[in-house]
Amino acid sequence: MRHILDLDRYPLDRPGTPAWEALVSRCRADLARDGMFNLVGLVRPDALAQAIAEIHPVMETLSFTHRRRHNIYFRKEIPELAADHPALALCETVNHTVCADQITQSIPLWIYEWSPFISFLAAAMGKEALFPARDALARVNVMAYRDGEALNWHFDRSEFTTTLLFQAPDEGGEFIYRTDLRSDSNPNYDGVARLLRGEDPDVKMLTLSPGTLNVFRGKNTAHKVGTVKGARERIIAVFSFFDRPGVVFSREDQMGFYGRTA
Repeated sequence: MRHILDLDRYPLDRPGTPAWEALVSRCRADLARDGMFNLVGLVRPDALAQAIAEIHPVMETLSFTHRRRHNIYFRKEIPELAADHPALALCETVNHTVCADQITQSIPLWIYEWSPFISFLAAAMGKEALFPARDALARVNVMAYRDGEALNWHFDRSEFTTTLLFQAPDEGGEFIYRTDLRSDSNPNYDGVARLLRGEDPDVKMLTLSPGTLNVFRGKNTAHKVGTVKGARERIIAVFSFFDRPGVVFSREDQMGFYGRTA
């Protein structure tokens, strides 16, 4: 993996060493303080170029255009909320998705399946173990955002979200988030409504550089991708890991996100 990842700067392949322990400690501290950590430049420039060359023809010919009007929960209704509650305000997401079964021999899949990478993530997240998803479609998604497209406000179904940016757009495509907007015990519907009205002063923005690994707590942190501008696509891989084995998305979710089932 040394030709793909900068393992001199980030010693993921040396678990238990002082350098590995220091990196894990730094990532845990960042998670505790910011709700995320970033490994800038984890993927080497030549590997980024190779990954784009692998993905681009698949993206152009086989990707699924995910265009959907949705609320922040990606659910048709929330039983305790009236249908016209402002926390259920609709927004639009548009992107283009390539699934794991379409790029089985590619750099994103090699990284996702590399056991030292999985072990490092588990340690950084304070987990005993992490497991790749069993879902043939959802385990790795590569998403492209083109001019005028964006991923709108949402919460994630998993505690952590792991992404790798392979290509930045000409403009836009910022990662916009509001840390801990809700909790497991408090859905904070009024706070969600304020966010959607653009009235939350604690919203933050992060511009990622290509090759950066970003891990963040997305279950209770509302987040979105800003609208992309220009001819250059934003291309990012999303890795699905869980703290239990065998996770598979429902057929309804597969159809909604990918236009097909596994």
